[in-house]
Amino acid sequence: MHQVHLAVLLGFAAFATAFPSPFTAQNDHRSSKDARVLILGGGVTGVIAARTLHRKGIDDFLIVEARDQLGGRMQDYTIGVPGKQYTIELGPNWIQGTQTGNGPANPILTLARKHHVKNQYNDLDGSMTTYDYNGLKDYQDILDASIDQFTQTGVVAGERVLTQQVDLSLQSAYGITGATPKNMYEAACQYYEVDWSPDQNSWIASAWNNNFTFDTDMGGFSEDNNLCIDQRGFKTIIQAEAAEFLQPEQVSLNSVVTTIAYSEDGATVTLEDNTTLAADYVICTYSVGVLQYGDVAFEPALPSWKTEAVQSMVMATYTKIFLQFEENFWFDTEMAIYADKERGRYPVWQSLDHVKFFPGSGLVFVTVTGDFSLRVEGMEDSDVQEEVMEVLRAMYPNTTVPDPVAFYFKRWNADPLFRGSYSNWPPSFLPGHSENLRASVDKRLWFAGEATSLKYYGFLHGAYFEGLNAGEEIAKCVEDPVCVGRQHLNSVLDASPYPFVSITP
Repeated sequence: MHQVHLAVLLGFAAFATAFPSPFTAQNDHRSSKDARVLILGGGVTGVIAARTLHRKGIDDFLIVEARDQLGGRMQDYTIGVPGKQYTIELGPNWIQGTQTGNGPANPILTLARKHHVKNQYNDLDGSMTTYDYNGLKDYQDILDASIDQFTQTGVVAGERVLTQQVDLSLQSAYGITGATPKNMYEAACQYYEVDWSPDQNSWIASAWNNNFTFDTDMGGFSEDNNLCIDQRGFKTIIQAEAAEFLQPEQVSLNSVVTTIAYSEDGATVTLEDNTTLAADYVICTYSVGVLQYGDVAFEPALPSWKTEAVQSMVMATYTKIFLQFEENFWFDTEMAIYADKERGRYPVWQSLDHVKFFPGSGLVFVTVTGDFSLRVEGMEDSDVQEEVMEVLRAMYPNTTVPDPVAFYFKRWNADPLFRGSYSNWPPSFLPGHSENLRASVDKRLWFAGEATSLKYYGFLHGAYFEGLNAGEEIAKCVEDPVCVGRQHLNSVLDASPYPFVSITP
C-alpha cells in the first residue's frame, strides 16, 4: 500500500511540474483564509467534490485526510505466505450495477474503465453450493424461492408508495407477503438476500435502493455485480482520478480532525496536533457512524434537527474474514451458503481461488454482518479463526481440513475513522430525516457521503453522486455571495396525528 501511496504523490508532482499552480494571481476565487473550501475526508465523496470544484475553476480547496492515502473505506490488504501473496479488498469490493447496452453506466464502472482497474463479473446467485452443519445439503430451490420473495417485497413496497401507506420493516414485509422463514435453510437464504436482520431495514427504502441501482426500468444500471480483482487495489479508481487534477498542496494527509467550529462567517477546523485551518466553507464527508459516535466535536453543538437525522440512520458493519490454505479443498462454485441453527453464523462464503478471480491462490472468505460482526470484533483473532474453522470443518465432515496459513479481517466498527462499513436506512428513518442529513448548517457547514444519498445510500456510486452534487452547490456559493445552502426541516413530523394529546404527566 505504501508503494501505491508514493505513486499517487509522484503523480501529483508530475502534474504540478507540467501545469501552473492553481494558487496564482489569476485565480479569482482565493480566500484570505487557509482555503476557500475545506473537504474533510479523502474518500470517493471528497475527491469527487474536489474534482467538481476544480472543473468549475475553483482550486482554492484543501482535502484533509486522516490516513496516509486517499480512498476512504476503499482499503486493501496483502495476504499470503511469501511467494503467494495477493491484494484483497477489506471494504468495498464490487461495482454494484454496471451498465446495460448503451444505457447509463455506473460512474464507478466508468472510473474503473478509465483507469484500467481490473474487475470481473461475479455470479452471486447462479454459481452456488449450499451446506449445513452436517455437510453438503442441496437447498438451491429454497434459495431460488428466496430470491423471488425478495423481489415480491419490492413489488408490494411499490404498491404501498402509490397508496401512501406507512413504511414498515423488511421483517414485516416478509410476514405480510407470507414469506417468514420457517426453518434454518429459509433463514439462511433470506439472510443471503438481505445481509442482516430484516428488522433493521426499511421495507420501502430497501426497495427503491435496490431498484434505482439494479432495475433498468427504474433508471438502474444493470443487475450485474463486478468484483474488483486488481492487484493495485480498488482504491486505484479514486487515487488515479485524483492524480489527474490535484496538486500536492491541495491535500493534507495524516491529518486527524478533532473539532469543527462554525458560524455564519465560516469555519475553523482543529487537528489532533492543534493545527487550525480556516475556510469559508467546509464539506464534512465523514461516515454517519463517526458522527454518531461523536469522534469529532462540533462547536457549537449541531442543531437538534441535524442530530436527530444523524442518530436516526444506522451504520451497518460488514465483515469479510479471509483465509488462505496451501491447497483448495472447497466448492468449485463462486459462492456458498452455510445454514446454521444460529442465524448469521458465518453464512456467506466466496472462493477467490476460482478461475475467474485468483486461481491457485488458496483464498476463500466468509462474510458476517450486523450484530454478529460486532461480536466478532470483540473477540481475539485466534478465537474467531477457531470458530470459522469449526464451521468449515462441519461443511466438510469427510475431509481433513488443515489450519489456514494466513488469516485476516478488519474491525470496521472499532475504527474511529469509520465506525462501520456503510449506512443502512431503518424503518424509523423518514425522507425528512434524509433531507436534514444532507442539509447545510449556517450555510457554511456542509455534509455529503453515501449516507446522504436518498436513492443510493450504502453504495459507492451514492458517494460519487453526493460528492458531485456538493461540489456543484458549493461552487455556486463561492461564485455568488448570496448562498442559500441546503434547506432543512425544523421537525420531522408523523404522517398522521398520534391518538393521545399527551403521554407524560
